[in-house]
Order: sequence, then structure tokens, then C-alpha cells
Amino acid sequence: MTNRLQDEVLRLFPPPLPDGSVRALCIELAGPADWSSLGALWRGVQAELDLPAPGIAINGRHGYQLWFSTAVPVAATEAESFAAALRRRWLAQAAPQRVRVLTANLEVILPPQQVAVEQWAAFVAPDLAPVFEDTPWLDVEPGAEGQADLLARQQTILLDAWQEAMRRLGAAPVPAQPGAPAVTTAPLVSQESDPHAFLLRVMNDPHVDMSLRIEAAKALLSN
Repeated sequence: MTNRLQDEVLRLFPPPLPDGSVRALCIELAGPADWSSLGALWRGVQAELDLPAPGIAINGRHGYQLWFSTAVPVAATEAESFAAALRRRWLAQAAPQRVRVLTANLEVILPPQQVAVEQWAAFVAPDLAPVFEDTPWLDVEPGAEGQADLLARQQTILLDAWQEAMRRLGAAPVPAQPGAPAVTTAPLVSQESDPHAFLLRVMNDPHVDMSLRIEAAKALLSN
């Protein structure tokens, strides 16, 4: 993975924070691959929810994936509620066992990667997605620069847009615990005793300069 592709992956799909909050969500429809159904979801979140287009991937075996990225971390349970609402709205006809939602351990399935002999998972352009219904994989390793180009076009979901989408979907966000202190949006300060946790927080904090977030991501990958 080139530095540019690595930077784009970490910009959009970083690992969960120590508190369990997440910025990345993957919805997979498989067995068989069905772009007509998942494509309806892809178009719907843009047309009906005014969200940026999620990334499109073929999983290298038997299905398609949509990759969502939020600008700020949200509770994993909230992300799962969002995904469940999308399923009800656009994938209600799909058998439950065909749909998978992931918010953690995404590196296990994150394209590009080889999943079998001459079968690679990869991000693909929207106009090419229907081509892969019969064979949802690439025969050879996808070019890192091409993958980076696809991800560079993807925008993260801003907090206001996320909250409005949740409202339209009727997916209530997780309420704050009674008596819990208010969460501020002040920039991070280096009070974290665990270096790994601190680097994760820096990488995921939208108030930190992007160059510092990228350096934190690189430091995590080098460990």
C-alpha cells in the first residue's frame, strides 16, 4: 500500500477510538452479488438523505460493499442504528444472512486485498460496479494509485448531515447518560497516558491539523 493510499484509507476509515466510537461503517450485500439492490441504497442515501456518496467495493468473493465515513466519531451503537435503518429502507427484501454490517476490525475486509487465488477485493467506480455482478473480484492486484484516486473523491459525512439523516430515517441517536458531563469540542491536549490511545485520538480529532493527524496515523502503522 503506497503512502497516498494509506493516507486516504486512514482519512476515511480509521480504527475505532479506545472508547469504542467509530468513524467508519461498511454494509455488505453478498451471496449473490446484487448491485441493483445495493446500488439503490447507494443512490438513495444521496438523493433522499443528502449524504455524500459512500465508497463502492467488490469483496473479492461473492458480494458488494458500501463504505461510509463520518467526519467526527459517533457511538458504534449509533452507527449500527443508522445501518439498520438503511437496511429497512432499501434492503428489506434481502435475506438477513446476506447482509453484514461492520464498524470494527474493518482492516480484515478493507480493500484492496487478495482473498483467494486471482481474486482481489477492490474499490470500484460507480459506473463500473454493475460489471462485477457475476464475478465480484479483480483477477490481478488493483493499482494503488487508482485506488487512492477513488478514495480521494469520497467526502466524509459532516455531523449536521449525519444528525439530519438519522432524523429522516427515524434512527434515534444514543442518548447521553444522565448526569454525564458535557462533551466539549476543544482540541486535544496530550494528557493521554497510553501512547497508542493518544495517537488514535489525534488521528480522529477533526480539530487537529490534518498534517498532524496523518503523522499520528503513520506512527500507528509503524508500531
